[in-house]
Amino acid sequence: MSLMVVSMACVGFFLLQRAWPHVDGQDKPFLSAWPSAVVPQGEHVSLQCHSHLGFTIFSLYKEDGVPTPELYNRRFWKDILLGPVTPAHAGTYRCRGSHLNSPTEWSAPSNPLVITVTGVYRKPSLLAHPGPLVKSGETVVLQCWSDMRFELFLLHREGITDDPLHLTGQLHDGGSQANYFVGPMMPALAGTYRCFGSVAHSPHEWSAPSDPLDIVIIGQHGKPSLSAQPGPMVQAGENVTLSCSSQSSFDIYHLSRDGEAHGLRLPAVPSVSGTFQADFPLGPATHGGTYRCFGSFRIAPYEWSDPSDPLPISVT
Repeated sequence: MSLMVVSMACVGFFLLQRAWPHVDGQDKPFLSAWPSAVVPQGEHVSLQCHSHLGFTIFSLYKEDGVPTPELYNRRFWKDILLGPVTPAHAGTYRCRGSHLNSPTEWSAPSNPLVITVTGVYRKPSLLAHPGPLVKSGETVVLQCWSDMRFELFLLHREGITDDPLHLTGQLHDGGSQANYFVGPMMPALAGTYRCFGSVAHSPHEWSAPSDPLDIVIIGQHGKPSLSAQPGPMVQAGENVTLSCSSQSSFDIYHLSRDGEAHGLRLPAVPSVSGTFQADFPLGPATHGGTYRCFGSFRIAPYEWSDPSDPLPISVT
């Protein structure tokens, strides 16, 4: 693809500028994005050109995608702010450095920097099969799906700087989906996951992110105990409180109800009996269910204990 130059000069003039001789690219600057090269539509991103050679001015150009008119005939000092970002900003950028006393001599081009714009399409959904609570050594299937026909899904784990996983979208029920097998489960694989959708002709334009999905490894500590006050059989409208406790000094307790995707969490507090406990007030009882609780520590929020014994609550 022909080079689309968006620097201080028009395309023809840029190609006539002299480039300094360079060996092994040592004179080329480094281009980075802050706060991230993945930018939600409507927000801003700062592109920063760095060099140890003391360049005083820089130019920026785009190698692919839609040209960005705001960069034409622009010099900048180390960084330039782009935004509010639109899909037209998506693409691959490079910068060059120069000195004020040699304005026609430019360095070798920097590393390529891909700017990805998110929020171009509506968000997909991310599910875990058979569920997000996974025992050590087992495998969980993460399924990203959408009613749109995405040709590519991108799976990202929070806190990981590596590029997201690229998954090929498969047509399904008029939409698309992709599956990714995570396992055998270990603590390093637990965390918060999100996925995005994209299409082949615009690979740097992504959907909004899916809702976050926490994948938790269970069975890392001994199980806590779960009890009900005033008891596991209550009358409709009666207040009921579930107490999770353990001799282990857990920081957090998590309460789940069979058949529900999202549970409750509360900090653990020392009790007069020497245990660490959390009381979950469920309010006036309306319907029963089977509950379990887990304990965890703040330093490892995705590593939970074994589940407590199941506690059925009956409402009469």
